[in-house]
Amino acid sequence: MEKTRPLWATPLQFVFACISYAVGLGNVWRFPYLCQMYGGGSFLVPYIIMLVVEGMPLLYLELAVGQRMRQGSIGAWRTISPYLSGVGVASVVVSFFLCTYYNVINAWAFWYLFHSFQDPLPWSVCPLNGNRTGYVEECEKASSTQYFWYRKTLNISPSIQESGAVQWEPALCLVLAWLVVYLCILRGTESTGKVVYFTALLPYCVLFIYLVRGLTLHGATNGLLYMFTPKMEQLANPKAWINAATQIFFSLGLGFGSLIAFASYNEPSNNCQKHAIIVSIINSSTSIFASIVTFSIYGFKATFNYESCLNKVILLLTNSFDLEDGFLTANNLEQVKDYLASAYPSKYSEVFPQIKNCSLESELETAVQGTGLAFIVYTEAIKNMKVSQLWSVLYFFMLLLLGIGSMLGNTAAILTPLTDSKVISSYLPKEAISGLVCLANCAIGMLFTMKAGSYWFDIFNDYAATLSLLLIVLVETVAVCYLYGLSRFESDLKAMTGHALNWYWKAMWGGVSPLLIISLFIFYLSDYIITGTLQYQAWDAAQGQLVTKDYPPHALAVIGLLVASSIMCIPLVALGTLITRRLRRGDPDPAPVA
Repeated sequence: MEKTRPLWATPLQFVFACISYAVGLGNVWRFPYLCQMYGGGSFLVPYIIMLVVEGMPLLYLELAVGQRMRQGSIGAWRTISPYLSGVGVASVVVSFFLCTYYNVINAWAFWYLFHSFQDPLPWSVCPLNGNRTGYVEECEKASSTQYFWYRKTLNISPSIQESGAVQWEPALCLVLAWLVVYLCILRGTESTGKVVYFTALLPYCVLFIYLVRGLTLHGATNGLLYMFTPKMEQLANPKAWINAATQIFFSLGLGFGSLIAFASYNEPSNNCQKHAIIVSIINSSTSIFASIVTFSIYGFKATFNYESCLNKVILLLTNSFDLEDGFLTANNLEQVKDYLASAYPSKYSEVFPQIKNCSLESELETAVQGTGLAFIVYTEAIKNMKVSQLWSVLYFFMLLLLGIGSMLGNTAAILTPLTDSKVISSYLPKEAISGLVCLANCAIGMLFTMKAGSYWFDIFNDYAATLSLLLIVLVETVAVCYLYGLSRFESDLKAMTGHALNWYWKAMWGGVSPLLIISLFIFYLSDYIITGTLQYQAWDAAQGQLVTKDYPPHALAVIGLLVASSIMCIPLVALGTLITRRLRRGDPDPAPVA
């Protein structure tokens, strides 16, 4: 296997593949949200600490396992012990779930990219109603960007029970997204190694262009000051530390098997320790860099909305009290309001319900993450920029590159164990295996293009990987340190790379990182129990806003299956291995590989 196994053309290809996989949409739409929620600049303290005690050690562990065993996740853990094959199977199952819904984001990005060439942008104004006497009521109650997202893109149903039919436009975009992914992974490392140069480097070019543009926008400094002003009291908030650890964990893509798959194509002498440090630092630096870009856009959007609100109040008071044009300004608004309230109390009380409370701080504190940030908040800001079509094309092109780069790793986690299998690879060529995996994922992904697809997307996003990945990585760490043996693994690494394992890596692997994972696992488990009935956000067209609803029984059953189907692979495969070996007479229990 070692002689015939494909290899990366250069170590740089491997590094770019890891960066392209790790640096994804979470860096752009999750990390800025956490900064906003947990103290701005002060959130960097727990984030950097978690990077050191959790991110880098666990990333190095997975890369080292893949490079040492030179197989995908299933084969790598089976080599350590046949009882651990289920860990690899669990990783493949989680990665399969991830692929089914993650590429839907790329489909939405394609949809927005195609519409970005229109002038004006279709989400910049509300459409006219049927008799052309005004705007569509749903759009007026929400906003033009929300209307385009919920009605034109998703055509969302009022609840998860009302599934509706498959929407053909998002479905075609999903087929296109999977076709692009298939072309990128068609020839394994040969094709992926070339694609990662683009998916790893071009997003930084777009981010830099956006940074320059963002810093020149009116109000950008308001957003940057909000981000970098530390709220030190948040350091005493346990949720800030838990979310910092969670962000590091999921941002690096630990537990999916992608890193093991990528590292298995390395030369055995490759210095994976150095590459683990490089990838970890670049990933976290990108999150901070993307936050600077995001908060400059936030500042522009918040300032624009704040000043628009002030102008509406000024116009209302000027017309209501016949004030001279230009007399009322943002600087004297509060003083004039107090004067009018005292001089004309009855008239002011009539107008008062229409006066909005304009606050720049409240605009900046509006925290949004995920698809809401990518497809509503950003589009809200883009539509108010000059040459908005250009900035829209650049933004969604960047989202596509980030999404496709992550998909290369997600699919590698599935394909590598399959192509490693002698049974499968003897019947099917690599191209056919890749095609079948893409076809299966695309077919299941059609679920997310239905009217209720967005609700199912949230279920997969929230529950398909959280608890499962924590358990997978915990078992991985314990298996290497205490089953395979830390001293033996240290000897393997020294023989491979020529570098001895220092005390830092041994301390993190042997104690700190496993304890941290257990703490996160307990937190998430208790959080689910305390929360009680699980709920979701449904779109109410009549109100033009999201409302909270309880998940129906069939949705709760799917959530349970998503969690159990991956987690149960670990004990079930171990039990199956034990029974199989016991049924064979005189075959002793397997010992860890020597």
